[in-house]
Amino acid sequence: MTVITGHVRTFYLLLVNTGLVSVINFTVWFAVTFWTYLQTRSVFATGVISGIFLVLTALTGIWFGSLVDGHRKKTALQASAAVSLVFYGAALAVYLLVPAEAFRDPADARLWAFVLLLMFGVIAGNIRTIALPTLVTLLIDEDRRDRANGLVGTVSGTTFLVTSVISGVLVAFDGMLSVLLLALVVLGLALVHLAFVTVPETVRVFSDGAKPGVDIRGTLRIIAGVPGLFALILFSTFNNFLGGVFMALADAYGLSLVSVQAWGLLWGVVSTGMIIGGIAVSRTGLGKRPLRLLLLINLVLWAIIMVFPLWASIYPMAVGMYLYMLLVPYAEAAEQTIMQRVVPYERQGRVFGLAQSVEQAASPLTAFLISPITQFVFIPFMSGGGAGAAAIGSWFGTGADRGIALVFILTGVFGIVATTVALASRPYRWLSARVTTAETVVPG
Repeated sequence: MTVITGHVRTFYLLLVNTGLVSVINFTVWFAVTFWTYLQTRSVFATGVISGIFLVLTALTGIWFGSLVDGHRKKTALQASAAVSLVFYGAALAVYLLVPAEAFRDPADARLWAFVLLLMFGVIAGNIRTIALPTLVTLLIDEDRRDRANGLVGTVSGTTFLVTSVISGVLVAFDGMLSVLLLALVVLGLALVHLAFVTVPETVRVFSDGAKPGVDIRGTLRIIAGVPGLFALILFSTFNNFLGGVFMALADAYGLSLVSVQAWGLLWGVVSTGMIIGGIAVSRTGLGKRPLRLLLLINLVLWAIIMVFPLWASIYPMAVGMYLYMLLVPYAEAAEQTIMQRVVPYERQGRVFGLAQSVEQAASPLTAFLISPITQFVFIPFMSGGGAGAAAIGSWFGTGADRGIALVFILTGVFGIVATTVALASRPYRWLSARVTTAETVVPG
């Protein structure tokens, strides 16, 4: 067992390839959400789409992690792109064959068949999400992994920048047709590019005695063997529970304030914050206490979600979103660096996959519940003769957008309380001590 020498050029090539595929997957994700809302004008429909995405993410994470651990990483990347390609092709066929008026009815089964095909294609891209941090462990030296994780954040930010602009413009131009054609072309190019990239990896051998399958028990033993790691996953789960609120309602809130073109362009502008944040991490690293940094950043993120909805304007939302994007790469790089340090390499795919499943398990419930609750409770509460409109409407404002804003504010308050409790907890101290002394090694 030796620490592997960094293969930086290979890492860069895989990062570029992953960026290309992420651009198209997020383009599909943004586009189908925008398009469905514009077709149906239903907040409930956009919330259900978010819920479908999160349910599929939660159900597939452990299985995807086992695929990453049990196969060469390059094979996992290729399979991910190929499966997405097949689903997007099937979705294009449905789009061309189904009458346009069917897509305007949120209760029409053909609309949801189309959405499901697209969501399956997007979800297949999560294999890459799990594989990429294990490739950082494989290809990058221990003392540089936090910076490599920062580069991953930069690519994610670039993805959001390109995606938001592309999706908004294409949906406004001709609905979903151009989005799907672009998806097929880009995924085909990504598969060709991968064929020429050599990853220095042998077939996986499970030195910990695990079988090459899902093996939930063995993965749980690894997590339980690291004091505080399970608490970190639970904390992330709670964060995602509240984050599901923002995910389910952000598009509806933004589109109630500006046009779809402006909303897409705004996402492009604020996504530059994620690029700058990722570059900053890649230059400076995370310091010696990444866990403390992770929790402090979460405090700021929840404060942002609580503050920007106080004004019924796109401007504070834009500023808040920019600051949010600026800090997200630090949070993501910190969590990945912690996992890479304390989890054995041969288990990382399954641990990352299990963490993804557990963390996302709460979000589907949020997404499915918060949309109808917002639609039928908070929006009436803040509209017309609602009690909220009468009580605080004179300064807070009234209407559908202020009902959504109130949900955001309450979410931020809960997030700040939870993060403060986590900072004062014993598991935080245990895991923080382990992270500072851990060193991950990779089979040579």
